Formats: sequence, C-alpha cells, structure tokens
Amino acid sequence: MTTTSPAAPPERAARRRGTPATWLRSGGLSRLAFALPMILVFLVFSWTPIVRSVVMSFQETNLLTPATWVGIDNFVAVLNDPLLGTAVRNTLYFAALALVMGFPIPILMAVLMSEVRRGKGVYSALAYLPVVVPPVVAVLLWKVFYDASPSGVFNTVLGAVGISPQPWLQSPDTAMPSLVIEATWAAAGGSIIIYLAALLSVPPELYDAAEVDGASIWRKAWHVTLPQLRNVIFVMLILQILATAQIFLEPFLFTGGGPNNATVTVLLLIYRYAFQNSLGGNYGMATALSVMLAMFLAVLSWVYFRLTNRWSTS
Repeated sequence: MTTTSPAAPPERAARRRGTPATWLRSGGLSRLAFALPMILVFLVFSWTPIVRSVVMSFQETNLLTPATWVGIDNFVAVLNDPLLGTAVRNTLYFAALALVMGFPIPILMAVLMSEVRRGKGVYSALAYLPVVVPPVVAVLLWKVFYDASPSGVFNTVLGAVGISPQPWLQSPDTAMPSLVIEATWAAAGGSIIIYLAALLSVPPELYDAAEVDGASIWRKAWHVTLPQLRNVIFVMLILQILATAQIFLEPFLFTGGGPNNATVTVLLLIYRYAFQNSLGGNYGMATALSVMLAMFLAVLSWVYFRLTNRWSTS
C-alpha cells in the first residue's frame, strides 16, 4: 500500500515557486541576459536624457559654458515671457482645429473603405501614401501649393470655381488653418489603417442583422461600427491630442512662427529658447518649458483615462 504526501498549502507552494532558486532553474537568468541589452539601451537613450533635462531646467547653461544652478528662475522667466501666452493659445487653436477637421475624417474614410467590395487594397495603399512621403518633403511641397499669387496651385483651383485668391500662409487669419489642413492630410493615412484593422474585429453578424433590418451605411456606422470601435477611438483621440500639443514641424517649416507670431507654438518657442543664436541659447529655459509641457500632458492623459475608462469599457 502506497501513501502519498499531503499537498502543500497554496501559500507555501506559491512561496516555493517564487524563490530565487526556482527562478534560476526555470531559465530566469537567460531571459534576463537577453533582456538586459534592451533595458540598458532604454535607460541610456530614454531615461538618461529625461533626467538630464530635468536637472538642466534648474540650471543656466548654453552647453558651451559651465552650468550655474539657478533653482526655479528658469520657470519664472518662462512664465513671465509675454510670448508664452501667445504660444499656448496658438497650440490650443491648432489642437482644436485638428480635432474638428482631422479626427472624424479617418473614421469616415475607414468606414467607407470597409464597405468597398473590390479594390480595397488599392484604396488602403492610396490612403497610406501620405505617411510614406517624408514629412519635410511633404511640407515643402505644400508650401509650393500654398503660393499666394493667383498662379499658385490652390489659388488656380479656387479661381476655376470663381473664388478669389487666398493669402494662405501670409495672413494671420488663414495661416493656422492652412497648417492644420496639411497636417491632417499627412497623418490621416496611419489612422485610417488602424481603424480598418479594428473594423476586422467587429462581428459580421451585427452587420448582417443591420442589413436585414434595412439599415443604411450611415445607420450601420452609427449603431454598429462606432460602438464597437469606442476603445480604439478613445485611444486614438488622446494620441491625437498629445500629438497636436507637440506640433513643431509645420509651423517651423511653413511660417517660422509668423506672420506676427500667429503660428508660434509651445514647441517652436522651446526651439527659440534653445537655438536663438549661433553661440547657443538658454537651454535652461528651453528644458524648463519642456518639463512644464511634459507634466501638463501627463496630467491631461491621467485625467482623460480616468474620465473615459467607464465609457470605453461599458
């Protein structure tokens, strides 16, 4: 007659599984060896610049002379800069326009492309084409299109339908909307591909039931597609908010912040602080404003996910 030892309590078994000896026997050391290079690269190229920037925000330095510790003077100087309010307003204006003009378009295009029965791959490639174009090349190309003369590309098109030439980048009233149009064109392709991929997870039975009920494409999009994609939509929305809050390339290459500081954004102001002259700018003020922007975006992201967590999972 054989006897079996009683099973160890779950707590004792869990402690035994979590001992260092068990971790070593299960190959933990080899996994750590494989992960260690990636961890070191992440620390060196990600966290080291972050920590260095935080330290530099409390110093006065142009990277050419020895740094001097100044405490919160850089933050005070940034907050007292009269151009900061203009940059914040312009950034908020760009973000609002980008959300109104650019956020619904990829969703609409993805829904329409999902209904196409033939040539879906061709349409997907055409939608993603702007993402393939290098950003600097795209901006310089659109800068030619935005020629304010009557012979400019866009003004020629407008003239064909009886609309007078527009100043585009030369007017404070139209400069920011012009930047938003180009940014929307450049970024929409990636969002469309993400939404198309998300649409594959929607159960086909829901669309079949909607078609039996006689629902149009718009009713199917409103009552079936959007509710099924709300998790993706909420994530894409915060990603777009974060991206628009850090807009730099378009105002830098299109207008340089003009005309009359109408397109100066927060990141462009950081650039001016850091590279305002050939001898090196005030990197302390630049990193101070960078830290302030990072803290604001971190708090905004936390509040956003707290507010939308219930809506996105209900």
